[in-house]
Amino acid sequence: MTSSEQHQPIADWFRRRQISVQIAAQAVDTSGFFDEVATLIGRDLLLKEVLDRIRWAQQKGYASTVIPFDGRSPSDAQKLTSFCRQLYDYSFVAKAIPNKQKNHLLLVVQTAPAIRHFFNGEWLEWFALMTCVEQATARGKRFACARNLGLRFSDGEQQEVDVVLLLDGQLPILIECKSGEYRQDIDKCVGLRKRLGLGGQHLVVCVAGLEDEMARGLTAMYDLSFVSERGLVQFIERIV
Repeated sequence: MTSSEQHQPIADWFRRRQISVQIAAQAVDTSGFFDEVATLIGRDLLLKEVLDRIRWAQQKGYASTVIPFDGRSPSDAQKLTSFCRQLYDYSFVAKAIPNKQKNHLLLVVQTAPAIRHFFNGEWLEWFALMTCVEQATARGKRFACARNLGLRFSDGEQQEVDVVLLLDGQLPILIECKSGEYRQDIDKCVGLRKRLGLGGQHLVVCVAGLEDEMARGLTAMYDLSFVSERGLVQFIERIV
């Protein structure tokens, strides 16, 4: 994933259009656990509640947060507990302490910048990347992928693309990931799509938690492909 050979088809595609690229090889390094945790969160809305509570605690500067189990089914409580233990095993949280009397689980948050960035939005980039990799691999496709790809145009303008998927040397799929407010970036995405000469199906805006009806409406309005994290899996399945 981190080799120059893996990234080369993407670099070649942009350079043929007089666009230089800056490859962030470490951004696709799956030797850590970012990809695994992101995939779990993206596929289960229940687990996203844990992410939201950790992110809220980080933003407020709190040292910990709690995951309440009141009103939860036994299976959901067990799933949340198992996920929190996994976060602890992978060092995404400093401590995971169950409290049976108060029926919750205390999480002591990590302060490492990489973990803060992950919970603050990078998880969605990792989820998008692994969705592309898994779908292309499952279908035996020849592909190249990149995350945090820097673009420099001939006029000096610079942009960064969250995730890029290139299948069999065809037109690339560019994915912009938004875990929070996204509306202010729509014009930038439209401009990038036009500048690269791509159709709306080749520039995807993945917004965490976006409702399907909203996604369809925005797609029709802006000639971009708006999807939620669940919709992204379906979208990649269709095009691969």
